[in-house]
Amino acid sequence: MSRSSGEPLTVVAVHGVGYRDARATAEDVRAGHIQSWTRHLADGMGIETARLALDFAYYAHLLHPGPTVQGSEDTEELQDPVAKELMAAWLLCLGAPRPVAQGALTMPLRYAASWVAERFSLDGRLTQLFIRVFFREVAIYLADVDSPVRAAVREEVAARIAQHRPRVVLAHSLGTVVTYEALHAHPELQVELLVTMGSPLALPHGVFSRLVPAPAGAPPARLGVRPAGVARWVNIADPGDPVAIPPRLARAFTGIGEDLTDPIHPTFGFHHAKNYLSCRATAATLTPYLGLQR
Repeated sequence: MSRSSGEPLTVVAVHGVGYRDARATAEDVRAGHIQSWTRHLADGMGIETARLALDFAYYAHLLHPGPTVQGSEDTEELQDPVAKELMAAWLLCLGAPRPVAQGALTMPLRYAASWVAERFSLDGRLTQLFIRVFFREVAIYLADVDSPVRAAVREEVAARIAQHRPRVVLAHSLGTVVTYEALHAHPELQVELLVTMGSPLALPHGVFSRLVPAPAGAPPARLGVRPAGVARWVNIADPGDPVAIPPRLARAFTGIGEDLTDPIHPTFGFHHAKNYLSCRATAATLTPYLGLQR
């Protein structure tokens, strides 16, 4: 596992939702996040940034092909039926009353956001914004198995891994779904360690049932499986992260080496990538790959 302590650890990072920046080129966005993700990861591990050789798989621009129609993304509501279905499945998994979960298909978004905000002691406005962005982008990716957008996103991540040849792949949020599918689609890609953070991979009747390849077995014992080219898979989730549900990803997937929980932030930051990157569980998982003892 460990190599020379003087050799930088090669990493490819895969982001989640909310990373689109229509004002900048994809390469400019990538460059900025390479710096910030390297810094957060190094701070958490207590090392110099030079010890990390991190590349960033950026795909947000691919989820929004073509010109933006004025006002199309400013609406307060979820318009996509798939986004509404995903939100309803999510609310039910969170334990929302059935009128709230089932009503998510027709009720204003603010009612669902209000329940979630109260349940997790969050700011209502920020919760509504997060739900809107999260389910819009997840729905775009998962809407169609044969979607050109889905294929392009998956191939962008696979190409970045093939080019950088990292020892470690770090994936956050929706990025865990994209990475899971990309690595399954390309079993020739060899990765020593896959770390999924704040992952919705196991969300029943939402993400889980839409995965490619589809989980195997007869319901309710259907299971996903670690991609063939991944030597070790570690999952990390804040116990209060409402995206990483249901808890304990290893219940739904075979081949997960460790399924860790770590309170990464006391408030709404419990799903932010920067807090997962700098948390103790991530540091403890990665430091042996630098030949360090912790």
